Amino acid sequence: MNITRWGARLSGDRRRSVPAARMQDRIDTFSLREVLAHAPALIAVTRGPAHELAYVNEAYREVFGPRRLGLPARDILPELADHGLLALMDQVYRTGRGRTVRARRVDHHGAAYPGMPESERRHGYYTFVCTPVRADSVGGQEGGDGKRRSSVRGVLVFAVDVTDQVQATDRLRESERRHRQAAVTLQRSLLPQRLEDPDDLRVAARYLPGGADAAVGGDWYDVITLGAGRTALVIGDVMGRGVRAAAVMGQLRTAVRAYARLDLPPHEVLQLLDGLAMEIDATQIATCVYAVHDPSEGVLTYSTAGHLPPLVRDPAGQVHRLDDALGPPLGTGGSWPHTSGSVPLEPGSTVVFYTDGLVERRGEDIDRGIDDLAGALDEAAGTPDAVRDRLVEHMRLPVEHDDDVALLVLQLPRHEGRAATLFRTASLDLLGGHEVAARARAFTSGVLASWQVGEELRESGVLAVSEFVANALTHGAAPMRLRLRRTDRRLIVEVSDADDHVPRRRRAAADDENGRGVAIVATIASSWGSRLTATGKTVWCEFLL
Repeated sequence: MNITRWGARLSGDRRRSVPAARMQDRIDTFSLREVLAHAPALIAVTRGPAHELAYVNEAYREVFGPRRLGLPARDILPELADHGLLALMDQVYRTGRGRTVRARRVDHHGAAYPGMPESERRHGYYTFVCTPVRADSVGGQEGGDGKRRSSVRGVLVFAVDVTDQVQATDRLRESERRHRQAAVTLQRSLLPQRLEDPDDLRVAARYLPGGADAAVGGDWYDVITLGAGRTALVIGDVMGRGVRAAAVMGQLRTAVRAYARLDLPPHEVLQLLDGLAMEIDATQIATCVYAVHDPSEGVLTYSTAGHLPPLVRDPAGQVHRLDDALGPPLGTGGSWPHTSGSVPLEPGSTVVFYTDGLVERRGEDIDRGIDDLAGALDEAAGTPDAVRDRLVEHMRLPVEHDDDVALLVLQLPRHEGRAATLFRTASLDLLGGHEVAARARAFTSGVLASWQVGEELRESGVLAVSEFVANALTHGAAPMRLRLRRTDRRLIVEVSDADDHVPRRRRAAADDENGRGVAIVATIASSWGSRLTATGKTVWCEFLL
């Protein structure tokens, strides 16, 4: 078939078709065959419903090899079948509408030779377009309504090389994947690699990065043992996303751990963090909950800086929010002071700290999400890990959730059986004058003997009590109180009084009569410290069992 004598046009050209001979006259030196032969696209033209091959250009032959004209495409164009184009060509011929197949990988068989190693075979990516070739009705005559008729006589297939675009897209996706992996690695490295394991609490946590890009968020959590059995629990969220938010989060988390060692009330820790957040980046705002569990008092003291309220399930199964100690977010400049609240925490209680990514959904009130989480906590049972997994499963996070999720679950277990004999508490009010020191030593010796503490440790405990009580009698104020606690891991000694001047360890001179008590305790104990209380101070030390 001589395509130069085929009065043809592509679908979509609404102008009156020009006979091939007249078209040749107009362009003088260029025939349609010559134009298609030098086109950079791969071009093949078929005719009839059997798609007999009428023409292929040089670019097509270079990729797929030589082809015999006049034979059905199904027999001599296997590449069209391999890429699912024959069925599309049938549709194009039948309906007269073009079809497109995007970015298919094509092996360059034209440049291959028998036995060529697979590593040397070339390939590329092509977008194939199948469009109908129309010709005017017989003789180009008009119909009865005066309009010229046209019919589909064949199909033109052309393929554009999009290898560069596909490779660029692949490189971009790989770069985004690496950036996201690096960002998530940074985020996870800033979170605790392993949660601290308090004596009196059982904890579990989970962090779920949101979104599919590299813009991770600034959610974090932490568990910090403070000494004397007290534990600080923290959860926070830096507003915004990206490496900058993660970096600010890392600085705040480090600062929280440093401030926690001061053993300050929760609201004072948040006020210190607020000032630090302003110094780190005045454009970044963060929310945070800081809570401290004191097993001696049986309470959880907490303060909130713009964060969602924690949820508590008491031993009776009632769930309620801790929303009575709210304050402004960190980084707002302390427009009003933070406050601390407290709630009794009895054995069998569960507390849940979380970030907004767990409960917030587009188009829904966030209170509805919190209520949904509270309902799931009401029904969740088992260990903290089981409760954590149940809550995440119940909240049904969207597959493409774009906000990070941090979740921290703690339980205060009931001690039964042998565990009940390991967790013990005893206290003594120190009333009177200097004779209370001897009474305190006798009380300590008797209690530790009843707890079956070894003789060496019992002597160390008595010595620590003697030094703490002597220090309280000299520098403290009434009322004073001695408390002894034993866990499955350590012995804790605490002495409280009404004076707010905390002791400091110092080097005593050779001729000093005082100033050695704290140094002695620091030498024999595994750790020691002091903290201010609402009525004065408490000095404590620990001995590992």
